[in-house]
Amino acid sequence: MIRIAEDSSHRMSTDIIVSYDGSPNDDDGLALGRMLARSGASLALAYVRHSREFDPRREELAEHDAQRRLQQGAAWLGDAEIAGHVIVNASTGEGLRRLAESEGAKAIVFGSDYRTSPGRVEPGTAAQHLLEGGPVAIAVACAGLRTHADTALRAIAVATTDTDAAASQTADALAEKLGASVIDAGGDSTALTVVGSQPGAPAGRIALGGSTRAWLNSARSSVLVVPAGAPALL
Repeated sequence: MIRIAEDSSHRMSTDIIVSYDGSPNDDDGLALGRMLARSGASLALAYVRHSREFDPRREELAEHDAQRRLQQGAAWLGDAEIAGHVIVNASTGEGLRRLAESEGAKAIVFGSDYRTSPGRVEPGTAAQHLLEGGPVAIAVACAGLRTHADTALRAIAVATTDTDAAASQTADALAEKLGASVIDAGGDSTALTVVGSQPGAPAGRIALGGSTRAWLNSARSSVLVVPAGAPALL
């Protein structure tokens, strides 16, 4: 049975948090989370409720639905023992940020927006929120990745933009742990592209320049965006 941790109750420390609501594109996030976790990083799921119900019966049903979604994600991963977190926050991004900070997590993983074409990447609202000054690395799975769920990350690239060294450090460390190759960005074999924050960004915060945002709009692989000066050593 999946372990559910609600709000400030007992939690186990984790490295990677996957935002999950049971949608197909969030299954893409599960696939990317599992690929990244092969580095030896610990993995957990999180579902954000936006409010509590005043009626006890409706609250019970809402809580049951939240746990059911997490159990669905655990079943998809084939890991009934994976930790799950039910968060209550009006903002999905803010709730996940607080959870990541309390857990000491190194990355939060999202699926792309539900309207994204297969093979493309489009951060949804919560991911966009955290890409604007967030303190933790943000990964976004390309749409349709769930159809390659058993594929390992064989190639990792660094976006060819003017960013600090944290992106290259992340790519090198992750490639070593996964037995992957570091290649030039843009190749068809790229399974993951690491993107750094712009030079001069506040230390430990994500800040994307115009060229980086333009590159993300045409990305054809899953991406991992890291804060300035803070490589994501998963």
